[in-house]
Amino acid sequence: MQSLGNVSLPDISELQLLFALLNNEHFGGEIPAHRIAYNARFSNLAGRITYKPPLIELSPKHFERRPDALRETLLHEMIHAWLFARGENPGHTARFRKKMAELGLTSIYHELGTAAPRQESTKRFILRCERCTLELLRKRRPGVQVSCGRCSRRRFDPRYRLRVLEIVGTVDVSDEIRAAHAGRTAARLPKRGNEPQKELLE
Repeated sequence: MQSLGNVSLPDISELQLLFALLNNEHFGGEIPAHRIAYNARFSNLAGRITYKPPLIELSPKHFERRPDALRETLLHEMIHAWLFARGENPGHTARFRKKMAELGLTSIYHELGTAAPRQESTKRFILRCERCTLELLRKRRPGVQVSCGRCSRRRFDPRYRLRVLEIVGTVDVSDEIRAAHAGRTAARLPKRGNEPQKELLE
């Protein structure tokens, strides 16, 4: 077990075992092997999947508060992997929602709020797919146009071109967050962390 404060989370070997058990129980073993890892830099993401290389990352900070949500989050990412392995659209489609319902999951959103990163990320570019809402962080601006690997398995598909945004600064919104939680403001929190973004490439 991995100890985080007063909460003990599964260690990496236990996560891999859980992945294998869920794969056999709910997906007939159809999902290829994926590496399962924790990523302590996640703030707005409770989980994320990468298809090449096959990797599922989970946010330990989110599960410090909601350890019961770890299994649901892993299952959510495994549905993406399962659809991708079957050659189907791995986005939040009707097929995705149907499988969610079969597994007893109720929302396509992880709904675990935000968590401050334990260390400042050096990644300063966001690649965003407007179709499936996938977001990737990169240290460098891409030298060529890229498309979403979830929405298209082709090398580049202009229909699913990723928008490139540069993070140009940080803004402390702690007071606004506290006020929102206290019911003193209806201001909506930014979708992607506390950092303003500048669009570079349509």
